[in-house]
Amino acid sequence: MADSFTLPLRPIHEKRERPDTLPVEIAQINNQWGSFREVNEDVLRNKIAEEEEKDGMDEVDESGQDATDLDSTERLEQLYKRRAEITQFAMQAHMETMFALDFVSLLLSKQSPRQAETSMSAFLKQVAPLGSLNAEVVNPPPKPESTTKDIAAVSRGWRIQNFNAAANKLLQAASRLETEVASETRYWNEVLAVKNKGWKISRLPREKQALGVQYGFLEATPVFRDRGLASLRRAEDGALLLDEGLIPSKARYVRVRVIQDGRLTGSSKPTRSSLDGDRTIEDRILQARDTVYEEELFHELVREARAIASLGVTTRQNLIQIPASDDLEVLLDLVDTDENTLQPEHDITQQGTSLAEGLAHTIRILLAYAHRQNLRRRTLLPPPLTPKTRSIPEQQLIRPALAYIKHMSHVRWLQSLLKDLFGVLQSADLELPAYTTRVFSTVRQRQTSPDPKVETLVGQFLTPLLSTFNGKILTPRGSFSIAIHTNLSSPPFGTTFDVSFNMPKYSDLQSPGKISHRDDVEAAITHLLLLDVVFTISSKSSPRSDRDQVKRTWEAIYPQHGELLLSPSKSEKRKKMKIALSRHELSLEIYTVRCIDGTGRGKCEHPSYHSVPHTWKPSIAGSPNQPSLMDFVSKV
Repeated sequence: MADSFTLPLRPIHEKRERPDTLPVEIAQINNQWGSFREVNEDVLRNKIAEEEEKDGMDEVDESGQDATDLDSTERLEQLYKRRAEITQFAMQAHMETMFALDFVSLLLSKQSPRQAETSMSAFLKQVAPLGSLNAEVVNPPPKPESTTKDIAAVSRGWRIQNFNAAANKLLQAASRLETEVASETRYWNEVLAVKNKGWKISRLPREKQALGVQYGFLEATPVFRDRGLASLRRAEDGALLLDEGLIPSKARYVRVRVIQDGRLTGSSKPTRSSLDGDRTIEDRILQARDTVYEEELFHELVREARAIASLGVTTRQNLIQIPASDDLEVLLDLVDTDENTLQPEHDITQQGTSLAEGLAHTIRILLAYAHRQNLRRRTLLPPPLTPKTRSIPEQQLIRPALAYIKHMSHVRWLQSLLKDLFGVLQSADLELPAYTTRVFSTVRQRQTSPDPKVETLVGQFLTPLLSTFNGKILTPRGSFSIAIHTNLSSPPFGTTFDVSFNMPKYSDLQSPGKISHRDDVEAAITHLLLLDVVFTISSKSSPRSDRDQVKRTWEAIYPQHGELLLSPSKSEKRKKMKIALSRHELSLEIYTVRCIDGTGRGKCEHPSYHSVPHTWKPSIAGSPNQPSLMDFVSKV
């Protein structure tokens, strides 16, 4: 025991450079001494005395230990000696291990020389060829008969057990193979049924071992084109599963609502109701296709709505508001098919529902037409390469429908205006010839095109809309023509009225041309008919006077103001007629004047008590006491 030598393996505790912080020292004092309340002067004095006694005993022990310990030179010699012994022992163990490895390698080189050669040393390869050492059993000791019988019985039992295990495994493999064949047969039969329905079956681009069905549209935008491919997985029983990773769990559709005078008057219904419970694979594929189509439709609607914000179209989180006309607003949103959209029955009208359904079908047909155009562009030669990235233009889905609604609104307004004006003139017994109307004359024109009829029809719907109103007036060889142009596809946007007329009596009067505001159109048409009435009155002669037996005629001195002057006789003063025309009434006033100047407003021109006013309105037309305009003028 005196020659034993130990080496400390634990690290030496180094003293910290910085003392502990005050909270740490307080915690150490509490752990070592307890609470400060229990510390007093007597306890501290006793503790100091104990520490002094302990230090004295340590000094005595250290002095005795110094006497027994070896000096530093002997400690170093002993350390080197132990080190040499450890190294020699490790080298001897290594040599014995290498000899054993060479022996085993040389023994194995008889059966597998290549594997044994890799573990042999270079010296052994030089002195002993491969396969020079072999081992075999020579003259084994005889075994007793009982041992031989036991070994035969155990061998027979092991063979029977292995045969039974192999038979069980074969039966299990056969049943599993039968189940797998049935599952594969069902899977491929359902895949073949899906293909026979017309769906495109192909391998997945990133998973060559799986099949997928293409239910989307290849002509759609890249975002929705990539989402139109879903994998067809096989369930445990062989049923076909559609991987709906990117497909929403619920069917969705674009809902169209019509707001008339602030009330909801119509709403569109989903094209396909949501399917619950047991659904076939074809139903799930159809629902996935419809949902992706509706999401692409709403995406394109939002893009187009942002592009035509100048027309008053606004977009919110999931809503598009389109001001179609003065009192008509269209709302578009993307909702679930099973969303509760019950509305008060007294607000829903057949006209509003028909308009909502028509708009819903229109935007879907226009998106399908855009897909056709994308397919046609893909089949053409590609344009030359440019460093600039070509932007994808917005599809025209809202603009054609909005143009149609606005155009019809303007057409109906003009029909109402002409009906009111012609009704006022008919109440005065002025029968104007009936005018002819050609609504959407550009769409009705036949165009020879190699494209299919459906595409040709939709393409005409995308062109600027034109409606014309042509008619004759009371003035001989006089006529008027009004053309309504509506274009929301290319600038200038909006609707213009091209008003033109022909009045031979007033050859210096020019047509107003293109007008954008309804008030200006109404003023131009009213002014035209006023001139026609003034000319009609001036072309008629008054009856002969009993005194001078001379025909007197009304002379249109200021026809643009509706003013006519009657040529006076020798015993009569001048008479003046003032005509005013609006869509509500025709007013006429005849009075005497003393003088007339160049402006038509003489100083002495004031209606006196001799004035004869009269008004014609459509509400009192046909009354027996209602004289015609010409009869009233002739009796003056």
